[in-house]
Amino acid sequence: MKYFVADFKIVCEAEQLQVARELLSAAACEAGFEAFEDSDEGLQGYVQRPMYDKEALDASIADYMPVGVSVSYEVEEVPDQDWNQGWEDEGFEPIGVNENLVIYDAKHTDREMFAGDDGVMRIFIEARNAFGTGTHQTTRMILRRLLGMDVHGKSVLDCGCGTGILGITASRLGADPVLGYDIDEWSANNARYNAALNGVENMGVLLGDASVLDNVEDRFDIVIANINRNILVADMPAFRAHMKEGAQLILSGFYEADVPMIEAAAKEQGLALCDVVTDEDWACALFK
Repeated sequence: MKYFVADFKIVCEAEQLQVARELLSAAACEAGFEAFEDSDEGLQGYVQRPMYDKEALDASIADYMPVGVSVSYEVEEVPDQDWNQGWEDEGFEPIGVNENLVIYDAKHTDREMFAGDDGVMRIFIEARNAFGTGTHQTTRMILRRLLGMDVHGKSVLDCGCGTGILGITASRLGADPVLGYDIDEWSANNARYNAALNGVENMGVLLGDASVLDNVEDRFDIVIANINRNILVADMPAFRAHMKEGAQLILSGFYEADVPMIEAAAKEQGLALCDVVTDEDWACALFK
């Protein structure tokens, strides 16, 4: 993945520094940043290059920072690297989403151990510099929703597909066809690889952001998006435009406190909130 790193310098009283760091990280999160490291003078924050929006970042910082605290920053490109390399080498333990679905690390699992049909769906994921193995609360909540729905024969759109785990699971549950897209080339390629690894032949994957849907005429019975709050709000019109009449929209990737903002954006598109489930502070909302 391609990232920018912002070197934030905070000027404040010494006793305010840690609180200022926490407020600054919250502000940067709202502007699309996803990882942080403390520095001597403040904070370093990482954001995917297509997600960087200076105006949004400046506005968020102005909203969050208290009187008497000033923030300056410089942004530079981070050399391309495999951010997950150490984690990929170590692998992850099997993830029991529920009694009917278990996610396995394809690199570190002997698939021959699972010959025969014992009624458990097993998905094998090889995370090649892409996110979405089922380890995060937001992914698990969407998987549980899919398991509780009748998706057989229904078309599914997976927005920001990452490793492809959500679309792959939908296909294994009988969805047809399945289409995913991701802005990151590593992720799009990884999703295609994992689909083939799991014997899924009816899942297409496009490279790009929501604008790639401009060339997609199909509408879908179920639209899924596990992305950060700001992208969900910005892309809500694209989601709605590709939903069939009576379709369902499953959204996650945001905190429970963000539900009102997500609901307002969906309401502008004529969608109604059906319910919200939570896992720790994370939320997953269903709209129709």
